[in-house]
Amino acid sequence: MAVFTEVSPAQAQALLDHLNLGQLASLRGIGAGIENTNYFVDCTQAEGHLQRYVLTLFERLTAEQLPFYLRLMQHLAQRGVPVPEPHADASGEILFEVAGKPAAIVDRLHGGHQLAPDAFHCEQVGATLARMHLAGQDFALHQPNLRGLAWWREVTPQLLPFLDTAETALLQEELAYQEQLAASPRYADLPKGPIHADLFRDNVMFEPGEGPGRERLTGFFDFYFAGCDTWLFDLAVCLNDWCIDLSDGRLIEERAAVFVASYESVRPLSGAEHRLLPALLRAAALRFWLSRLYDLHLPREASLLKAHDPRHFERVLRQRIAKPWHAMPERIDA
Repeated sequence: MAVFTEVSPAQAQALLDHLNLGQLASLRGIGAGIENTNYFVDCTQAEGHLQRYVLTLFERLTAEQLPFYLRLMQHLAQRGVPVPEPHADASGEILFEVAGKPAAIVDRLHGGHQLAPDAFHCEQVGATLARMHLAGQDFALHQPNLRGLAWWREVTPQLLPFLDTAETALLQEELAYQEQLAASPRYADLPKGPIHADLFRDNVMFEPGEGPGRERLTGFFDFYFAGCDTWLFDLAVCLNDWCIDLSDGRLIEERAAVFVASYESVRPLSGAEHRLLPALLRAAALRFWLSRLYDLHLPREASLLKAHDPRHFERVLRQRIAKPWHAMPERIDA
């Protein structure tokens, strides 16, 4: 559990009072995540109903950066995309201070994670991702993807002393490839907008639906890596988690094809997007290999913080280089 900042019941109640959300019933640190401090907050309201929220204290993001994330969640929620909506005070403010840190409280989604997804889950996530991209087109704020190419360039020199010869060669060669891609006209023409950028299996919730074994997607959450980037990168991040064999990083092509087809049922990809999907799958693998290396070798102190194994995304990257995948080969010349 990553709890960087301890929150007392009195501190939590003060925020609940400010937002008129009720009486604190329980406060429990969330056993996941490595960027922020998160608590489940249960409240009893005047009618006796129990309401559930998530309190987040932001450990890296600044008060100047945070309005982008919180207003994006608010924007998407108000357009019918299933995401947690931040709670505002009487003046409309949604960013507060708790225990000396910027903080927000948002609705808690129903259901649980699906850590062993099948094509049915991928179909729902793909369509909802496309809806999210389209809903964010008119979002007024702009912030770059803070874990994009500029960050890759910044952290690579810091990480090289920890890597062996093969890892160093892979990292330097892939970074050069991605720099060349990012400088190309074909990349510049890709559709862009706000993206989630971290939509892994543990950032989506499902609850039981109609029929045996059928679950209904209830929402996306943890938008605190969001930024403006290519929509294709967001899709690639998803494919590299929802549609792979976790043991070796191999893409499960049948599941990936369902995911992309479901996405395209809402927002069809251009021919250029189809052509560049293999390159963006590599970019998405590189991004998470770097972040996991960074968390392993240059960690911050936190209560019971355990970094993810970076070798997983090293395997994914090697697989994407060795076996490029096109969702629809017939579309690459469109």
